[in-house]
Amino acid sequence: NHCPIAGLLSEHIEGFADFAKRAAAQAEADRKAGRLWTDLRPMKLSGVKRIDRYTYSIRLKDSYPQFIYWLATNFFAPMPWEAERFHAQPGMAERNITLHWYPVGTGPFMLTENNPNLRMVLERNPNFHGERYPSEGSAADRAKGLLDDAGRPMPFIEKAVYGLEKEAIPRWNKFLQGYYDNSGIASDSFDQAVQLGADGEARLTPEMRAKGIRLDTAVQTSIYYMGFNMLDPVVGGDPEDPADQARARKLRQAIAIAVDWEEYIAIFNNGRGEPAQGPLPPGIFGYRDGEAGINPVIYRWRDGKRVRRPIEDAKRLLAEAGYPDGIDPKTGNALVLYYDTALSGPGSKSILQWYVNQFRKLGISLVVRTSDYNRFQEKMLKGTAQLFSWGWNADYPDPENFLFLLYGPNGKVEHHGENAANFRNAEFDALFDRMKNLPNGPERQQVIDRMVDIVRRESPWLFGYYPKAFSLHHAWYGNALPHLMANNTLKYKRIDGPLRARRQKEWNQPVTWPLWVLLGLLVISAVPAVRDYRARERSRAR
Repeated sequence: NHCPIAGLLSEHIEGFADFAKRAAAQAEADRKAGRLWTDLRPMKLSGVKRIDRYTYSIRLKDSYPQFIYWLATNFFAPMPWEAERFHAQPGMAERNITLHWYPVGTGPFMLTENNPNLRMVLERNPNFHGERYPSEGSAADRAKGLLDDAGRPMPFIEKAVYGLEKEAIPRWNKFLQGYYDNSGIASDSFDQAVQLGADGEARLTPEMRAKGIRLDTAVQTSIYYMGFNMLDPVVGGDPEDPADQARARKLRQAIAIAVDWEEYIAIFNNGRGEPAQGPLPPGIFGYRDGEAGINPVIYRWRDGKRVRRPIEDAKRLLAEAGYPDGIDPKTGNALVLYYDTALSGPGSKSILQWYVNQFRKLGISLVVRTSDYNRFQEKMLKGTAQLFSWGWNADYPDPENFLFLLYGPNGKVEHHGENAANFRNAEFDALFDRMKNLPNGPERQQVIDRMVDIVRRESPWLFGYYPKAFSLHHAWYGNALPHLMANNTLKYKRIDGPLRARRQKEWNQPVTWPLWVLLGLLVISAVPAVRDYRARERSRAR
């Protein structure tokens, strides 16, 4: 079974577990018989019913509101059995004639050129079933012209060409010349494109505004954090000893206050991030903004804004944990903690040194242990890492997809799950089981608030930050609205081709003055030679 979500489907779709077993057995029988393709059509799946040629129904075993998000993933994209059988023929894979290289789908575009090392081209699909541009939106959307195409059939463009640029600077220059419609912002080009105001808000530079370039920013549905391995006796504590658990908790809280993520974002991300107040990023149900959303362990609310607690608060907690001024009473020396990472190379050296400096504010000695990625993953699976950095990008926009990262039965060591910190809390786990099947509403919000309070207090993570995406686009690139979950937004885009052509011509006028200067210098340098030549001719004539 090659489906990465087969376990989840078996848990929720009636009859899927039995179907998967029968399909796997049939595939094995076909393999032994020399058949390269398994025909699944004769196999019945009790929880799925065909209604007509284009419609089917799925019956779930229990309430699972998040299932609607899974239906929007590529796992549920319709696939014609004829295409699968065709590509399973002998010799196809050896010639790279596979669905990976020649995908089949039902979307608005066809992949007509597929050379990932040079260029990929999408062209309008003449057989597209048809969709219309959304008619609903906010007043701000309407003011930006994002509803001008309301109700019109999509897509609006005939062709999209993607070229591979191996270097950031040439790609940036081509964007400024108008040969690319949109662009991200590399660190090398950040100051040329964006200025950060006193309020921390990003604004385009005068050069960008003069070109009519527009800036879109959005906090991503992602989180990057530093985690504590809760199975480690120093930072996790003894699960059978409440006093030792309290010691380890205060140690984690002290470190959480000391590590200044605002500084990290400013230095290493050009301000492109938001300090995380908990496991849920903005845009996910359950997230709270403003005073109600701050992490009180780390921040206070003053004069209408969030303020990080002073380092003195962290030192007080550290002393209460038994490490006054960072001294380990067992050794009489600075407490030593270990940070495991797969980061390497010159770019990561300054980041790792920054981590060391943050811990040094408490008198703690942080020892960085670097290893290759495979070795790092092995440490995580065995639970031998003490502190580590991790991250998560949302699969679907539901709080379950973030809170499960702290759910005990998803522990990395015991269950090989995504709970990399191996955090386990009985109340949190019980609330998670209740929350995951609740519809969005006041009851679910109340449960989530309590879950977030628990992880803030226990501090299994230094919550890190939510990254912020910055994107630029030219004036001719229409219907540009950041969507941080979907990958099928090309159908909404509109291009003003004549405006693009005019701007390209205007911005790429040939620079001829160096040629005229060179020609002038040649003429000037030739004058003495001409004079000498004429003088010699006159001498001969005499």
